[in-house]
Amino acid sequence: MATHTFEIDEIFNVPRSKVFALFADHKRFGKLLGAPVKRIKNSNQADPNGLGSVRKLGIGPIGLEETVTGFEPDSLIEYTITSLSPIRNHLGRIRFEDTPEGHTRVRYHISFDDIVPLTGKLISTGLEQAIRRGIKQVPKLA
Repeated sequence: MATHTFEIDEIFNVPRSKVFALFADHKRFGKLLGAPVKRIKNSNQADPNGLGSVRKLGIGPIGLEETVTGFEPDSLIEYTITSLSPIRNHLGRIRFEDTPEGHTRVRYHISFDDIVPLTGKLISTGLEQAIRRGIKQVPKLA
């Protein structure tokens, strides 16, 4: 079992609260990924997309469920895959910070272990490319 990680570090000339709101909203987050995303369980906190909320990525029986495990408004979103998956020990961490110039820095880190040897590199590469492609839409969507 191998561990795979990648980090995307981007800066946007968009207020942090708007960037955070885009990533926190499960449905709008799906637009960034280019995949249908639906919240299937609300958080018991003020924000229904917050801590403990669950989203499903994909269509019908083909998809993954992710649970939000860390949520600090305008600062942090953490999540993990909580359904059957070809990977284990998945952690997605998105940090939001202000830059000295008044822009928003997004640091998106993903790590996971593969189950079947050599498949993790394919999954990591595909996932990173999809997120990099989608994150370019932040100024337009936020």
